[in-house]
Amino acid sequence: METGYGPSLATGWTRATGYTARPPCPDPRHCMKVGVISDTHGLLRPEAIAALEGCEQIIHAGDIGSQDIVEQLGAIAPLHIVRGNNDVDAEWATSIADHLRFDILGWQVLLVHDIADVPVLLDDSVRLVVTGHSHKPLIEWRGNTLYLNPGSAGRRRFKLPVTLALLEVSSDAMEP
Repeated sequence: METGYGPSLATGWTRATGYTARPPCPDPRHCMKVGVISDTHGLLRPEAIAALEGCEQIIHAGDIGSQDIVEQLGAIAPLHIVRGNNDVDAEWATSIADHLRFDILGWQVLLVHDIADVPVLLDDSVRLVVTGHSHKPLIEWRGNTLYLNPGSAGRRRFKLPVTLALLEVSSDAMEP
């Protein structure tokens, strides 16, 4: 089995993967570091900004909380973003989609705030599903699809850790 480049979850702002270390990408033209964040609820911690520095793309899975966070993240890297249930009535968020489909190095990504909305949007081409809402970090393969919830990077809630995820993607592998 090929080692590949897979997800890692940054908990407590210390990168902890739970997986064996991966070798450096052999060809940086075909690899990408992607920051995945969710449930900021109007708070973008300096530690989160530092963790996302150097990312080539950022994904935010909703419950953003303010236009300022959109602007701060967009200043770091190109941003894929969806509204969360707490953003729906915000005037600044009216142009933000409820779900997105996009491509990262050939991998089809489905981005939606609540995992309950995934089944009606999912098809066999999707290889990465990114959700938020629960504030519970999750990295799980379901068949050929990786489900990733970065947890919550905003205010601590429900006694859960403050987290975000870093995803290393290559053009031919995305394995934990």
